[in-house]
Amino acid sequence: MQAWRRYALAFGLGALATLAFPPVYAVPVLLPAFVGFLWLLDGARRAPRPGRSALATGWWFGFGQFAFGMYWIAFALLTDVARYWWLLPFSALGVPAALALFIAVAAWVTHRAGLIGVARVVWFASIWTIVEWLRGTIFTGFPWNLMGYVWAGSPVMVQLAAYTGVYGLSLWTVMTASMPAVLNAADAKGHLPRSRVCGLFVAALLPVIVGTVGASRLADAPAVDREAVEGVRLRLVQPNIVQSHKWRNDLREANVRAHLELSREPGLEHSTHVIWPETAVPYVLGSEPALRRIIGSVAPPGGLVITGTVRAQEQAGMPFQVWNSLQALDSGGTILGSYDKFHLVPFGEYVPLRKFLPINKITSGGTDFSAGPGPQTVVLPGLPPVSPLICYEVIFPGEVIDRQNRPAWLLNVTNDAWYGRTAGPHQHFAIAGLRAVEEGVPLVRSANTGISGVVDSYGRVVGRLALGTRGVLDVDLPAALPMPTLYAQTGNWPILAFAAALAALAYRWGRLRGTR
Repeated sequence: MQAWRRYALAFGLGALATLAFPPVYAVPVLLPAFVGFLWLLDGARRAPRPGRSALATGWWFGFGQFAFGMYWIAFALLTDVARYWWLLPFSALGVPAALALFIAVAAWVTHRAGLIGVARVVWFASIWTIVEWLRGTIFTGFPWNLMGYVWAGSPVMVQLAAYTGVYGLSLWTVMTASMPAVLNAADAKGHLPRSRVCGLFVAALLPVIVGTVGASRLADAPAVDREAVEGVRLRLVQPNIVQSHKWRNDLREANVRAHLELSREPGLEHSTHVIWPETAVPYVLGSEPALRRIIGSVAPPGGLVITGTVRAQEQAGMPFQVWNSLQALDSGGTILGSYDKFHLVPFGEYVPLRKFLPINKITSGGTDFSAGPGPQTVVLPGLPPVSPLICYEVIFPGEVIDRQNRPAWLLNVTNDAWYGRTAGPHQHFAIAGLRAVEEGVPLVRSANTGISGVVDSYGRVVGRLALGTRGVLDVDLPAALPMPTLYAQTGNWPILAFAAALAALAYRWGRLRGTR
């Protein structure tokens, strides 16, 4: 192909791959997407500048994948388009273009290795996995839509995450989807070299193995909602307040009132704790004693109201600081526990390199949020120890709990109203649910506009409120697994080491058998 045709097709194949992610889950599209991608890299070998062509082919594939898979990021700016219209090209095109560089690196490294056949596929899948981890780690990290998340809709297939984390799911998924690329060696009669036939057989066997492991693990699990924490019943509040109304001065009191009205709906007498979403209280709650007493009035007897809010601190000689926080109030309005978000959204909650970028963050207020100390296990009356996570803190594998003080559940409060009725909130809920499988603890999620829900320690959805609806969800808190999962004990390093070792073996084997 001419260069522009190759790049256009790579872009289309990357866009096609996004259909495998939530909420569509069309996983079979990964077969033509990855096979076509590798065959395009074959064509790049015959370009005048093959290395540059491979790099560009990978970039266009990644650009298509991220532009279509994360189109919803631009919706955040539409809440105040008159102010942030000039950022629309950056969010819609600049962010995908930057993320596509990681795919470009994977393509270039695959090309430079010069491998063919099964060795190349194994090398490519291993490099892809390592590059995904890099994308989720460097420059504050953004591990969104990792390839392993295509299985988030299948409780059976995601059980592998309890041993390897989501990166292990990515490794075998990319390997299986890419292996049919070895069919390009068939002769006129359709015969393949024996090594490639074996590679196809192993690739076809991997989903069977993963499914068998998952089915076996679920067979030993208790029925959904059978093992719950005794004496704990949660009420999750989803007010469905659009983002353009959330911080308007003339609507702030009405917004708090909406949370109070929902909290008091019939059935509250059976609940022990009420949970509101991120920044449900658009005031500095610590400075509003009267408001705290009003909010505390909906706390069940002996229970709490746990809400997202803003925390502020001003001391003589110290700069004014604000935190995106979660606070727990008893029936008298006393704050019994607090947590500050530590993984902040660049440009959303703070401006990187502010000395050189004279712009304001997108969220309300002119002061950047300060970062909290990191994952914490918070102990609250009447509840098992909990690890709070605000908004997208839940998307970072291996960074959601304090390893020295393991919690019994995860609490994710978020506000996805920024993204409307797009794929973003569906992806966020699916990503959050996989943390429960990895860590072996249930996840409770309260979202302003949805999706709110509860996921048990095996990744099964116990209950949920649909996106864009107003209401409450009353549900028992599922119990954590009695022992941490293998992934909870080891983290990401074993699967990354395995991917690196697999890449080394593939490279050595490929070199011994010869390269193109």
